[in-house]
Amino acid sequence: QVQLVESGGGLVQAGGSLRLSCAASGRSFSLYVMGWFRQAPGKERDFVAAISRSGGDISYADSVKGRFAISRDNAKNTVYLQMNSLKPEDTAVYYCAASPRIAVYTSSGQYNYWGQGTQVTVSS
Repeated sequence: QVQLVESGGGLVQAGGSLRLSCAASGRSFSLYVMGWFRQAPGKERDFVAAISRSGGDISYADSVKGRFAISRDNAKNTVYLQMNSLKPEDTAVYYCAASPRIAVYTSSGQYNYWGQGTQVTVSS
């Protein structure tokens, strides 16, 4: 089992940047595919980005391609989400998730462990 704690959320103006971090504890972090999802009020939880165990395979939602970058540091048991050129529509609670599967999945159902979420608010 793995425990996940997100940090780095906050209020930012449109066009600004934020860097989210997700610290993992418990079983070996490097055995998990890591993902970021987000959920806006009244909407479903959507896929944002995911990264393979080694970091060699990455997937992004079309809505964030070219603006967001996911990375991981297995030595620090941490996954990051660098968010640039933020838009008001990026406003949501952002969740970190871990999957014990090998492939990089975009479906939330493939992730077994979730953090508590961190709020990101982008003002216009």
